Amino acid sequence: MSLNAVAHLNFHGEAREALEFYQSVFGGQLSIATYADFGMPPEVPGATNVVFGQVVADNGFRVMAYDVPGADTPARSDAPTTYRENGTTITKEPFFLSVRGETVDEVTPLWESLAKGATVIEEFGPAQWAPAFGMLTDRFGVTWIVDVAAQYTQA
Repeated sequence: MSLNAVAHLNFHGEAREALEFYQSVFGGQLSIATYADFGMPPEVPGATNVVFGQVVADNGFRVMAYDVPGADTPARSDAPTTYRENGTTITKEPFFLSVRGETVDEVTPLWESLAKGATVIEEFGPAQWAPAFGMLTDRFGVTWIVDVAAQYTQA
């Protein structure tokens, strides 16, 4: 038996735009079904919103998302929910998305793409625990950790 855990992101009218953005960053196949696809009359507000969406890439990346029924007003505000203070990450968020690669060259383009329009919490670069680490909140309000797996040796 094989299991995997996949992040499922909840948006308010921005799921399609977010999924298209993540596909542009990570590649892969984009699948989207709207509320209208499941029988909601097209003239009803929100009928074109995403009821199920995902990006699945050959490199192992996968994310799911949908638009929460109701008002199409993003839930986030201008106040940061994650920030650095005195060398510590402070957050009110229940989760982050982490993308870990094997080399700096592999993850640097991902960081650069996610950083467009983002708020950088911690600049991407060498860290005590990893060859490279960075944290940002993208333009959709999702906080990402991008890092490179450290090579440990057993004693």
